[in-house]
Amino acid sequence: MSMVSTNETISRQHGRSATPAVLVLFAVLVCLILVSITIGRYDLDVLKVIRILADNLIPASNADWTVLEEQVVELVRLPRILAAVLVGAGLAASGAALQGLFRNPLVDPNIIGVTSGAGFGGTLAILSGVFGYGLLAIAFLFGLASVMIVKVLASSRGRTSVLALVLAGVIISAFFGSAISIVKLLADPHQKLPAITYWLMGSLASTNYEDLLLMAVVMVPALAVIYLMRFQINIISLGEEKARALGSPVATVQWAVLGATAVISAGVVACCGIIGWVGLVIPHVARAISGPDHGRLLPVSILLGAIYMLLVDNIARTVTTAEIPVGIITSLIGVPVFAVLLRRMQSRGGWKSD
Repeated sequence: MSMVSTNETISRQHGRSATPAVLVLFAVLVCLILVSITIGRYDLDVLKVIRILADNLIPASNADWTVLEEQVVELVRLPRILAAVLVGAGLAASGAALQGLFRNPLVDPNIIGVTSGAGFGGTLAILSGVFGYGLLAIAFLFGLASVMIVKVLASSRGRTSVLALVLAGVIISAFFGSAISIVKLLADPHQKLPAITYWLMGSLASTNYEDLLLMAVVMVPALAVIYLMRFQINIISLGEEKARALGSPVATVQWAVLGATAVISAGVVACCGIIGWVGLVIPHVARAISGPDHGRLLPVSILLGAIYMLLVDNIARTVTTAEIPVGIITSLIGVPVFAVLLRRMQSRGGWKSD
């Protein structure tokens, strides 16, 4: 059986079409973006927001908004909202790809040590006074290093044990967590320590167009790599032995996906800090909508992740007068939701990738 026919078989076995879901989710995302721009201490209505944004394409002859309103929309809220969309999409796609690649519902960038490695690199950069692309590079290098260590520890005779992968991820996460604590201990308690502590909680509060460009430059190509690997992930999700028998370059695909997820995690960590649970919970919800075929699962995960992060960010900046870091909210929501999903999956016979 060829790889093409194998993918066709997977699609037929789980014949749910994701196209209606993708269109509905995309429409919801666009509407939510417009509504999110209106949310905040400075009140705006949706129609005015649309006119302000449309003015960039077709200049209005008689503008009915003030300069302050335009600045609030275009310089304060829009970059933050677009960053939330990008972060949610990237983390959700990473989680979906890793769960299929290693046939494990517990795998995400946090579990396999990518986020903690990138987080340590970020804290080290902040301690050294390095920001921007320098911080991104350091976070990426440590994130990639953590992935390589986890992969080496989990691999034996050319095969990757799922249990060993999770355990190795726990070990590396604990190690880099301790390393972060050492960096915080060495940091200046009056300036750098508060900055590192708040940054590690994950926040989109200070996001600007420079940060947005920084994330887009690295995360969009990485997302494209993951999407291009969708058929190979389908094959590997059948099992490594079957995938090799079908001619799939298992090791190459694994390293490509791991590298792409490391880039995405580094981009998120460099600009927003550590934001967890998105890549663990959202793919399960997306799988319930589209099925396990990654040709359908990845687009649905990307849109659901973007919508979820937008909702979380709206909560973070409106619930209290002092803004709540989004990383705290994703954890508070993610833990009980994942517990419910896990319980339902166990009652239905467990998680299946084929």
